[in-house]
Amino acid sequence: MVKIAPSLLSADFGNLEEEIRRLEAAGADLLHLDVMDGVFVPNLTFGAPVIKELRPRSQLVFDAHLMVTNPEKMLSAIAAAGADIITVHAEAVTHLDKALDEIRSLGCRAGVSLNPATPESVLEYVLDKLDLVLVMSVNPGFGGQSFIDSQLEKIARIKEMISGYDIELEVDGGINPETAAECIKAGADILVAGTAVFSTDDYAANIKALRQN
Repeated sequence: MVKIAPSLLSADFGNLEEEIRRLEAAGADLLHLDVMDGVFVPNLTFGAPVIKELRPRSQLVFDAHLMVTNPEKMLSAIAAAGADIITVHAEAVTHLDKALDEIRSLGCRAGVSLNPATPESVLEYVLDKLDLVLVMSVNPGFGGQSFIDSQLEKIARIKEMISGYDIELEVDGGINPETAAECIKAGADILVAGTAVFSTDDYAANIKALRQN
């Protein structure tokens, strides 16, 4: 069954502990934590201090997505704060191979994210260092965007590329029950969803709707 990773970006930031409790009760599998620096992407969100405060308040897998320039500089801090998975953007890392080694050395699972215009070929020589590939199906930085259909072919190609490896395939952006079905068909293992989960107060029903595909 596909895993659902609600994006904290769409939660009520004035009541995060209660939001996380509700997501756990609703059946979320991971908590997607979008760390933005206002440079690599336009928005500014949160970093290691917030993740550290949330860690003792949740048993969910913390899926930290670093949408930042020079992510290498914050890997140790994000790991120490309690992240289980750390994903860096291929477009933002100078030495991808080295960064993935460091993430794993810190005790975290290592992920690479690809923007919509980035080809999957950048993964070819780091497959043995990956635990997760994150396909951005919108341009990163804002919630509520529409799914970019061209990414379905990329998802399918990456699924074939990672066959034989213990790598999960995650998709982030424009996920709703309809696009979720298409992503699952293309090979997605994890779906990141913000608006689709938080659009109504019934988080359990919203998560269930994404799984029923």
